[in-house]
Amino acid sequence: MIKKVYLIGNPNVGKSAVFSRLTGVHVMSSNYPGTTVEISRGLLTVGEQRVDVVDLPGTYSLEPTSRAEEVAVSLLNEHPQNEIAVVNILDATNLERNLFLTLQLLEKGFSVIVCLNMCDDAVHRGVHIDTRKLEDILQVPVVATCAIAGTGIKDLVARIVETAARPRVSLNFQDRWAEIGRIVENVQRLEHRHHTLREMLEDASVKPLTGLVMAGAVIYASFKVVRFIGEGIITYITDPFFINIYQPLLEKMTSGWQPGSFLFHLLIGDLIDGGIDFKQSLGVLTTAPYIEFGMVLPYVIAFYLILSLLEDVGYLPRLAILLDNLLHRLGLHGYAVIPVLLGFGCNVPGILSTRVLESKRERFIAATLISIGVPCVPLQAMIFGLLGVFGGFYVAGVYLVLFSLIIILGLILNRLMPGYSPEFLLEIPPYRFPPLWMLAQKLYFRIKGFIVEAVPVVLIGVFIINILLFVQAFDLAAGIFAPIVHGLFGLPQESIIALVIGFFRKDVAVGLLMPLDLSAKQLFIASTLLAISFPCVATFIVLWKELGVKDVIKATLLMIGVSLIVGTLLNFVILS
Repeated sequence: MIKKVYLIGNPNVGKSAVFSRLTGVHVMSSNYPGTTVEISRGLLTVGEQRVDVVDLPGTYSLEPTSRAEEVAVSLLNEHPQNEIAVVNILDATNLERNLFLTLQLLEKGFSVIVCLNMCDDAVHRGVHIDTRKLEDILQVPVVATCAIAGTGIKDLVARIVETAARPRVSLNFQDRWAEIGRIVENVQRLEHRHHTLREMLEDASVKPLTGLVMAGAVIYASFKVVRFIGEGIITYITDPFFINIYQPLLEKMTSGWQPGSFLFHLLIGDLIDGGIDFKQSLGVLTTAPYIEFGMVLPYVIAFYLILSLLEDVGYLPRLAILLDNLLHRLGLHGYAVIPVLLGFGCNVPGILSTRVLESKRERFIAATLISIGVPCVPLQAMIFGLLGVFGGFYVAGVYLVLFSLIIILGLILNRLMPGYSPEFLLEIPPYRFPPLWMLAQKLYFRIKGFIVEAVPVVLIGVFIINILLFVQAFDLAAGIFAPIVHGLFGLPQESIIALVIGFFRKDVAVGLLMPLDLSAKQLFIASTLLAISFPCVATFIVLWKELGVKDVIKATLLMIGVSLIVGTLLNFVILS
């Protein structure tokens, strides 16, 4: 088994990007002894073993003409050749110049894997390289990659694994440049072509400047469309159904019932101004179905429609690449953006999807950040409903607080938590419009999953809450937590019930804030606290299963601490 993998290549061939793709989040940088030449080291999982990966300084030749090249050559010779693999990274747009170093490595008898990087740029420039023919000529593995997008990296890792069992090739070239000319003539074909609009969009969406602009536009447009579709369904479908069809049916069914009785309180709830109010009555047959089907489900449909579209079009992987550098600083990598986005639909699938992250450290960071900083669609729907009447400033403010918490907590957890965070290898598909039937099928299964998971919890939750309210069991909790809720957060004592119920369902809890006649500031603080405090019981159970008892306790203590700090700061400092 190889003990080290060395990355070597000319300057500016994308060597650092390949190194980042192979080694993941944690990289150790140090100067070579006695020099100012910086060496980067990381870890690569090869089969069952972790192998050291060393990013050598850029070099044109094994016959050193600079201190950096001397360091590269000396490191290559540190270990016996049968213990190392050398990944020679070439710029596919400049094959002729790069092959000189390749031939030198082969002459020395190193186990070489040739990595043809920047292949996307080569294709755009009309440069076509036959990798199979090049592999036959050089008699070593040749892999085409685009490290920025992650294309070909999986194949590169697989070929590194094969290298351990391959016999080493030692070639002798009398005239290297003549041999290079012969190779280039046999494997490279040039043509003139212009970029297509699709290729220009693909390139622009992963470049930092244009990519961030596009990401901002896509995210902004997505939320606007989600809100437009959700509000449209509520206005023209769900509200007319509940008000014109369902409410008369309930009133007819309960016409002989005694208001205030236990059964009436349980199923219908409280009458508001002598009639049923789906937002405030809090009955199993009134508020429970209205919250899920009348207010939340329309936004769930809209959100999952947009999410499925972005997935199938091929934009989400590019967003992951674009955010990779930022998420590295939070102890994660770019693909963690997928669980986060799923968490905006429902925290349960968001946390379940953190299984794609390889280390326990990454899964803890991602699951904790999702639980604290990512509001699910039901909670978002209620936030829009409660705060939207006061203007977009308050709604945007909640998201700004949550985003800031994700960044701050991520930086802290990444610095304090020990452990290893490997890189996740992600292939980038081309942009394509998905078949409508596949989009509809994915949307159907996601909505079905939400209904199956959410509706029973809401009905049971409202059922239990009504019993506790009827026997006045929340009065004790109100007395205990009143100093904190009123003194630190500036909220009335009645809001304690909503904060406690948030553990069962966040959307139901926000719904309980409606009849309290809170100010915009109080609703802002209460909505933010519900988002960052205990997750709903379903999410809590999933956290327990995925992280284990110790990590759930850590995450819970973190949520409590963050809630106390943020609620107090919002009340006394930011919104004072």
